[in-house]
Amino acid sequence: MTVDTLGLLLRVLVSAASVDERSGGEQVLQKVKQMGNQVSRLNTIWVDGGYDGNPFMHWVMDFYRWIVQVVLRPHEHKGFVLLPKRWVVERTLGWLTGCRRLNKDYELLAQTSETFIYLAMIRIMVRRLA
Repeated sequence: MTVDTLGLLLRVLVSAASVDERSGGEQVLQKVKQMGNQVSRLNTIWVDGGYDGNPFMHWVMDFYRWIVQVVLRPHEHKGFVLLPKRWVVERTLGWLTGCRRLNKDYELLAQTSETFIYLAMIRIMVRRLA
């Protein structure tokens, strides 16, 4: 899932549990890049520790010219720590869990799950406008 700095959904990718984070990240970033001019101002991507490592960072910088910053939890803290920038994605996930259909995996196809996530985000955005 990719969101902007306000927590609004850009693109989502539902994949099998056997797909590792970096491969899924590459697939969802390809979807983001296909948005064209809508993401022309995108230059920095904040990711969690699962995307840490030079191969993923170099791949993003070589193909898309975006900067990848990994947001890690400080080693000296134990338990819950509010991490800068990462709370935006967690808040968006919290908004989406308010939709009953997304609480369980009812769908047979990944595309159907993605569509329901987009519909849930549209509902959230419309309710904020009203």
